[in-house]
Amino acid sequence: MHIRLVATTAAVAGALIALTAVPAQAAEYSSALKIRGIQYDAPGRDSNSCSSGNTDDEYLTIENYSRSTTVNLKGYVVKDAAGNKFTFTASHTLQPGDYVKLRGGNGSDSDTKNVVYRDNCNFMWNNDKDTIYVYKPSGSRADVHSYTKSGSDKDGNGYITYHG
Repeated sequence: MHIRLVATTAAVAGALIALTAVPAQAAEYSSALKIRGIQYDAPGRDSNSCSSGNTDDEYLTIENYSRSTTVNLKGYVVKDAAGNKFTFTASHTLQPGDYVKLRGGNGSDSDTKNVVYRDNCNFMWNNDKDTIYVYKPSGSRADVHSYTKSGSDKDGNGYITYHG
């Protein structure tokens, strides 16, 4: 009887170790497009003035983590917890391993410079905490991450990395 109890305990412990050993990515969405990082707090004093502000220093980096699939961003939607959203309305293709920085403010979108502007001078991301959602054109979720300034930004520079 004692042997069975030990074997059962060992089996349960082994199952728990196996569950905790599963990488965090396994629980995430099976999308090639993922959030690489976010500069949620633009350096300097926040100013959303279109002519002299620093909204373009706040950005979200989205990367195509696929090894073989090109992704067209047209129709993808980026939202925050408050419901602020940006929809990629133009074709912007990401080759495998390529990325784009979605910046605040106004500017010229460029495939060669990997940048798309929201054409909105208001800040989108909160400086204390927020949740970032990326949706596919179909409406299904591609990726989601939450952050808090105190819990996620260890060095306090306003930038958080996800997915390396």
